[in-house]
Amino acid sequence: MERVVITGMGAITPLGQDVASFWSKLAGGESGIGPIDTFDVSRHKAKIAGLVRDFDAEGRFGRKEARRMDRFCQFAVAAAEEAVAQAGIDMERIDRERMGVYVGAGIGGLQTLLDNDGLLRDRGPERVSPLLVPMMIANMAPAMISIRFGTYGPTLAPVTACSIGNTAIGEAARLIRGGEADIMLAGGAEAAVTDIALAAFGNSTALSLRNDAPERASRPFDAGRDGFVMAEGAGIVVLESLSHALRRGARIHGEVIGYGASSDAYHIVATHPEGRGAYQAMRAALASAGIQAKDVDVVSAHATSTDIGDLSETMAIKKLFGEEAYRVPVTANKSMTGHMLGACGGIEAIALAKMLQEGVVTPTINLETPDAECDLDYVPNEARRGLDLRIGLSNSFGFGGHNAVIVLRRYEEKA
Repeated sequence: MERVVITGMGAITPLGQDVASFWSKLAGGESGIGPIDTFDVSRHKAKIAGLVRDFDAEGRFGRKEARRMDRFCQFAVAAAEEAVAQAGIDMERIDRERMGVYVGAGIGGLQTLLDNDGLLRDRGPERVSPLLVPMMIANMAPAMISIRFGTYGPTLAPVTACSIGNTAIGEAARLIRGGEADIMLAGGAEAAVTDIALAAFGNSTALSLRNDAPERASRPFDAGRDGFVMAEGAGIVVLESLSHALRRGARIHGEVIGYGASSDAYHIVATHPEGRGAYQAMRAALASAGIQAKDVDVVSAHATSTDIGDLSETMAIKKLFGEEAYRVPVTANKSMTGHMLGACGGIEAIALAKMLQEGVVTPTINLETPDAECDLDYVPNEARRGLDLRIGLSNSFGFGGHNAVIVLRRYEEKA
């Protein structure tokens, strides 16, 4: 079986539009959340989000090409370009039939749909764009990436809500491990901070209403948490078989050693109150990696800043680790990025790979009054540096009860 390594990473986030700036601000405990100024929020309950500011799509792709892609797709292609550049892949010197793309989006081109619905109602069917359907469908992110780089391998858009990134990475790693591909681009993208989505999440009472202090609104595990904060962006990694990476002299940023998935089989939006599915997916990921809970040095939690979600994940971690649960640091990146929905798994995989590389555990900011029932080590407010981190676990859970967990290891020549 092939070992699967990470040779490139690309990030478009509220904290920065490349991996270096994203990581610097994440490790520094900075918040990327602020007021929404892209549409009128005066009648909305929640008025804040983690927005990608000053994203110049026309500057990146040219006016014609930019106008043919919804914002989520623009994010995906931009992140893929950074990942491929970082990986140093020469497309003329690889077998592109053995390079594929697994990149998903939870919602797809929602703003494009809304814009064209408005045209239909105001100006008639003649004004609807003939490109509406290809611009809004979620599979257009991997399709456009494949077209951009001329890859002919397996290409699909997994849709598992907010666990998409981990699903994509885990399933892509399986392809490589089984010898069916040499290189895969994997991750997720989302651009759903729109009028209708904000209204829907707000009416479901899922969003934080700390509109007067946006940077303090996302507060996983804190007793005062009152919901998640919507965000947008993309996170994509280049996965490669170790043998292929070594042959071309690639720099290796980490290794994917495990993947587990499960279903809560419980509720369309709520997580299982005891974290049953989360525990099962984490257990499966460790079994896939051939390791035990005591081998894990850090956990990147899904932790969206909701009452039930944070508590059930805490319970699942306790069940998995037993007494070791109080030893392992647990970090919640969404305290800084907000909830990037289908993009969060890919971004958090990048964050975990950087943690293992740099020996740094990023903080859970805004953890001021710990919830008595959430009593693990959540690395409150300041990063921990100078650590010997070898193995990390990253959790992602989605609406419908989808759970996906990956295990990353700091790269070592001998496993």
